[in-house]
Amino acid sequence: MSHSPLDVRLRQVSHTFNGRDRGVPALANISLTIDSGEFVALVGPSGCGKSTLLRLVAGLLTPSRGYITLGGQPPAQARRHKAIGWMAQQAALLPWRTVLENVRLPLQVNRQVNRPPASPEQLLALVDLADFADAYPHTLSGGMQQRVALARLLATGASLWLMDEPFAALDELTRGNLADELLVIWQKFRPTVLWVTHHLQEAVYLADRLVILSARPGQVAGELTIDLPRPRDDTSADFQALVRRARQILGRGQNG
Repeated sequence: MSHSPLDVRLRQVSHTFNGRDRGVPALANISLTIDSGEFVALVGPSGCGKSTLLRLVAGLLTPSRGYITLGGQPPAQARRHKAIGWMAQQAALLPWRTVLENVRLPLQVNRQVNRPPASPEQLLALVDLADFADAYPHTLSGGMQQRVALARLLATGASLWLMDEPFAALDELTRGNLADELLVIWQKFRPTVLWVTHHLQEAVYLADRLVILSARPGQVAGELTIDLPRPRDDTSADFQALVRRARQILGRGQNG
């Protein structure tokens, strides 16, 4: 990537949304360190604050208490330097632009964007869409649209990727294929990744480490290091043992 991958540090971070009659606590006393170039999956029950935590790291929200640093600086500074990339469940492609024009968009909208690791045409080839450069988003499958979104993320040159369930809407086969392709790209460029998912097997397959949140207000219920070599065999006994362990921690967090 254009800059060295950023480490992420949260210290005693809590966040409460202001409701009509009273505050609604979303996160409570989150302390977490993600090393530069590490791939961390954030899992937890619905409503536990996973997406809120992602928005706090991105600087889109300000913690009610505690602090967050990215590479030793506040998130706002990383945003100014265009060091943060975001990918969500919906590809959010502009329908009137071709695939290639969508990938070029970060370079056209913001001239200060970091230098991408390759040209937009090369990035499309990297996600196996070189033959679809002139196609429009509505002609693509959901998986292909997410490949375009990934190429657009690469085009930003961001060194921290915040990914909010980007494969959740895809079928199981497409999801697995994209996971493999994503890992190849991540290993090539080694950004820091914080990946939100409900899917425990996906988390164990992709991540170096799982951070498991409790039910709302979200707190760290446990962490699980995934020390299996890549590519991982999701049918192996060791893999399934880690999934069971993650499920046990998740169950304890849901039950308080």
